[in-house]
Amino acid sequence: MKLKELEGRLQQVDVFESPKLLLEQYPTRPHIAGFDIDEDALDIFRTNAEEFELQNVDLVQCDICALPSTILEKSVDTIIMNPPFGTKHNKGMDMTFLKSALQMARTAVYSLHKTSTRNHVQKKAADWKVKMEVVAELRYDLPASYKFHKKKSVSCLQVMD
Repeated sequence: MKLKELEGRLQQVDVFESPKLLLEQYPTRPHIAGFDIDEDALDIFRTNAEEFELQNVDLVQCDICALPSTILEKSVDTIIMNPPFGTKHNKGMDMTFLKSALQMARTAVYSLHKTSTRNHVQKKAADWKVKMEVVAELRYDLPASYKFHKKKSVSCLQVMD
């Protein structure tokens, strides 16, 4: 699903017919925020966002893992991410990203991980006292850019408090 389609679907969801003031219920426009350490990646996203006429998108260049854990605590509803798998030079980076995402998300994190690491992710989720569920196993069409690229499947995991 493309981001424009996702935003369109989010705009079509039912809203409260009789919102409860005491519960602070009110509809909000869908909003997308992207975080990346690489300015080139953000430039590519900006170009794509303009091409698909996406609005209400914020991009932040930062090292998400270097931010103080409280700065973005429970600051977004849902996180969808494809973290670095950390197979060569950044061992454990996928878990660092997942831990940061869990601190930021109010509801759930959807994260892509190598299928071969599923048991490890499950163990980490248990250690962190969160639930993890495999929502999809995907054949990942990633051309082998490097000699060490071999695996062709990833799992999409939902992780939540």
